[in-house]
Amino acid sequence: MKVIALHYEEAQLISLAIANNRQAQHQLYTKYASKMLSVCRQYIKDVHHAEDVMLTAFMKVFTNLKKFEHKGSFEGWIKRIMINECIDFLRSKKNTFSHIELEDWKTTEEEEYDGEVFSTEIIQELIDNLPTGYKMVFNLYVIEGLKHQEIAKMLQIAEGTSKSQLAHARKMLQEALKNYKNVQNGTK
Repeated sequence: MKVIALHYEEAQLISLAIANNRQAQHQLYTKYASKMLSVCRQYIKDVHHAEDVMLTAFMKVFTNLKKFEHKGSFEGWIKRIMINECIDFLRSKKNTFSHIELEDWKTTEEEEYDGEVFSTEIIQELIDNLPTGYKMVFNLYVIEGLKHQEIAKMLQIAEGTSKSQLAHARKMLQEALKNYKNVQNGTK
C-alpha cells in the first residue's frame, strides 16, 4: 500500500510542478538534490562546479517535465539528465579523449587486495584523480552500468576508445590503490 501511495504522491507532485507550482518544484528539488549532487560529483571533481551543473540540470528537468512519460522511475529520468549535463559541462571545458586502441595497450595481472575495504572518500578521491576521459567512461560503465556501445554514442567516441579508456582507468586505479595501501602500511 505504501508504494502505491508514494508513487501517487510523486505523480501528483510532478503534475503540480508541470503547472509551475513553485512549492511542488521545491519539494521535488529537495527530494532529489542530494542524490543528484552525488551523481554530478562522480563526474566533476570540483564541488562548486558540480553544484552549478546540478542546478542547470534541474532547470532542464523542470523545463522538460512535460516530456516525462511515467515509464520507468522519475529518479532515473532525472539522473540521465544530470549525467548528460555533466558530459556537456566537461565537453565545454574542452577536455578531450586520447585515443589509444585497446590492442596497443598491454594489461598486467590484476592486483589482489586481500579483501581490504577502502572508504568511499578514498575511492572517490582516487577516481577524481583520473584523467577526465578515463573518469567519465569508468563512471558510465562501472557505476551507471552502460555498455561500451552506449558510452561511445553518448560521448561521441569510438567503441574501442571507450574500452581502452576503461582499461586505462582500471589500471590507474589499481596502481593508486596499491600506492595508497603501501603508504598506509609504511612500506612506501
